[in-house]
Amino acid sequence: MNDHKIINDPVFGFIKIPRGLLYNIVQHPLMQRLNRINQLGLASVVYPGARHTRFQHSLGAFHLTSEAILSLQQKGNFIFDSEAEGVEAAILMHDIGHGPFSHVLEHTLISGISHEDISLLMMEQINRDMNGQLNLAIKIFKDEYPKHFLHQLISSQLDMDRLDYLRRDSFYTGVTEGNIGSARIIKMLNVVDDALVVEHKGIYSLENYLTTRRLMYWQVYLHKTAVACEKVLVNTLLRAKDLTQAGHDVFAPPSLKYFLQNNVDAKWFANHDEALTMYEDLDDNDIWSAMKAWKYSADKILSTLATDMLDRHIFRVEVNETPVGEERIAGIAADIAQRMDISADDARRYMMSINTIQKDMYNVDDDSITIVYKDGTMKDVSEASELLNVQLLSKKIRKYYLCYQRFK
Repeated sequence: MNDHKIINDPVFGFIKIPRGLLYNIVQHPLMQRLNRINQLGLASVVYPGARHTRFQHSLGAFHLTSEAILSLQQKGNFIFDSEAEGVEAAILMHDIGHGPFSHVLEHTLISGISHEDISLLMMEQINRDMNGQLNLAIKIFKDEYPKHFLHQLISSQLDMDRLDYLRRDSFYTGVTEGNIGSARIIKMLNVVDDALVVEHKGIYSLENYLTTRRLMYWQVYLHKTAVACEKVLVNTLLRAKDLTQAGHDVFAPPSLKYFLQNNVDAKWFANHDEALTMYEDLDDNDIWSAMKAWKYSADKILSTLATDMLDRHIFRVEVNETPVGEERIAGIAADIAQRMDISADDARRYMMSINTIQKDMYNVDDDSITIVYKDGTMKDVSEASELLNVQLLSKKIRKYYLCYQRFK
C-alpha cells in the first residue's frame, strides 16, 4: 500500500500527501469546503481563467513548505519529523477560515473578526476531531513554538503562502510577469539565529519576487474592475441585510440568512456556538444562489445590484490620486437617485462606493528579508540589492476609487 497520495497540480506537478495526519486534514470536511471558495474572489471578471480554489492554493502552499523543509534539513538545520509535520499541517489549514469571495464578508456580514481568527477556531475544532494531534501545528501557527523560523514559513515577508499564490495566480490569470522563481528562492533559504534568511546568490530571484508582488497587486488583486465588482457585491449584501433587519422577507439559504438577520462580530462568535457552524456552511454558491433570487426582488435597489452582479454590469470606476470632492459625490448620488427614483441617501449608501486603496509592498521595519553572505555578513535586502530602489518599493501608494452605478 502506498504511504502517500499523489495529486497532480497544474502549477507544481505531482504533490505528495503522506497518509496519516496530513491526509486526514485534507479529507476533513472543513478543508473540502475550500473547494467551493474561489481563491481570487471576483478577479475572474477581469481574468476569466482565475477560477482556481482556496483548496488548490492550500495544497500548493503545503507542497512548497515540504520542499523548504527538505532544503533546510539538507543544509544541516535540525528539524524533527514531528515539527515538519506540524508546519505542514499548519500551512495546509492556514486559509481554512476564509469566507465566500475572500474578504468580502469580513466587512459586510461579519465585523471585528478576521478570517485568521476564524481559521484558528476551525483548527481548534479539527484538533478536537483528531484528539489533539494538531497541538503542535496550532502552536507553530500562533508563533508560540520556540523555533520561530517554522512560523516564518507560514507567515512572513517570504512565506510559502505568498510564494504559492503569486505563482498560482499568475498561472491562472495569464499574467505571466507574475511567474516568480519559487524553486530557486526555496533552495536559497537558510536559518541563522532562529530566523529565515536568503543566501546572497538568491538575490536576483528575491528582487524579481518583490517587484512581481507589486505588479500582481496593482494588475490583479487591486485591478480597478475587480475592486468595482467587489463593491457591487458588498452593497448587494448590505442591502439584503438592511431589508432583512427591517422585517422584509429576503430569500437566502439558511447559513446566509443567519448572517443577514444577526449582527455577527467577535463577541457574537464567542457567545453563539452555532455561528461557526453557520459560517462553515457558507461558500460562494450560497451567495450566487441568493443573487439569482434577488434579481427578481420587488425591491428596486436589491434587484438592480443582483442583476449587476449576475450580468457583469459593473460599477463605473474613477481612480484618482487625491480624495474625491463632496460636491462630485453629491452630484452623482443625485443623478442616480433621479434615474432610479430612489432617495439620494439610498443612492449614496447602495449604488456607489468611495474607497481609499493602498498597498505597502515592502516595509523594512515590519518584517525584513535578510540576505546572508558567504562570510556570514547579513544585510537587509534593501541594502543588499543593487537593482531595487527600496525607497520606491516601500513607498505607500494611495489611490482613491470612486465606484458608482452605470446606466446603459
